[in-house]
Amino acid sequence: MTICVVCDVLGRENNGTTIAANNLIRTLRAKGHTVRVVCPDKEHEGEPDYYIVPTLPLGPFKGYVKKNGVVIARSSRKVLEAALDGVDHIHTIVPFFVSRAALKIARARGISVTAGFHCQAENLTSHFFMKNCQPVNHMVYRNFYRRFYRCVDGVHYPSEFIREVFEHYGGKTNAYVISNGVNRQFQPREVERPKDLNGKRVILFIGRFSREKSHKVLIDAARKSRHADDLQLVFAGDGPLKEKLEKRSADLKNPPIFRFFSRDELLRVINSAELYVHPAEIEIEAIACLEAISCGLVPVISDSERSATRFFALDERNLFRCNDADDLAQRIDYWLDHPAEKAAVSKAYLGYTRQFDFDTCMDKMEDMILETHERKQAAR
Repeated sequence: MTICVVCDVLGRENNGTTIAANNLIRTLRAKGHTVRVVCPDKEHEGEPDYYIVPTLPLGPFKGYVKKNGVVIARSSRKVLEAALDGVDHIHTIVPFFVSRAALKIARARGISVTAGFHCQAENLTSHFFMKNCQPVNHMVYRNFYRRFYRCVDGVHYPSEFIREVFEHYGGKTNAYVISNGVNRQFQPREVERPKDLNGKRVILFIGRFSREKSHKVLIDAARKSRHADDLQLVFAGDGPLKEKLEKRSADLKNPPIFRFFSRDELLRVINSAELYVHPAEIEIEAIACLEAISCGLVPVISDSERSATRFFALDERNLFRCNDADDLAQRIDYWLDHPAEKAAVSKAYLGYTRQFDFDTCMDKMEDMILETHERKQAAR
């Protein structure tokens, strides 16, 4: 098949949405499909099967958007017409300008369309300090549904949690719940510990440096922990709040490490850590958490009602009260003080994560695309 993947946002693999998009593109190509990519990233200009759309002129907001490490794509009828000429199927990543324009062309031409659901309402409203304003969040979901998702032939949800949330506030969709999957490279292994981690009790969190990820809760919990003098926090990621988080954590005995890691580096860090903490308040799935526990790390996860990650907890010891640094500090101390129990739970998690096998999940994604295309063709 010739498949067009429409990415309003692509860029550097420093967030789950971009990683999921690139994983799908690479997998479909490896399976023998011709994959065209529509995106705003000029570094791909001239590469085969990449179609580059312009970006929005943002005037006074340009600096803010750049600080967030993204560009906002603007639709181009000319680019889309060329990219969609002769394609069998379209898969979109987020419901923004370019994807909406591609959907209109697809409907006019009778091309089947599936759409990923990788953007919670709060991912948008947090930029305007309104992530806790439920009427606004509900309005975003209703807009997503009316203007986009109700018009596509199938919707990919990375978790059952986000399907239920969206269909509650939007409406019914032809849903496919498929995890983004954990690459088989993420498994326990003997590694040489990075020198700056030697002699320290390493606690890891992988996540974009943004408000909804709630890094500050882990920083505050580390300060309250009985093991505060020995803790080394590692924040793997990138994002606009890096400087603020560095200032907030400046008084910790061991300054936290804030940086983006390559995959090989990340594997070394994960396998050097003692505990994984996921304090995010807003989360569709959190493959990063699954990657960590696939390597044998025991997680401590926020019980936020707006996070799918809480469902990865095997029991209450793997959860802490959302945004409660005192409760998180108690959980951290419990696991560090009970190594035998931690080892037993680590082993249990290795069995649990097999259901998120990357290749199996990618096979399901391909099946979704093929099934949706065939259903569309049969209905014509």
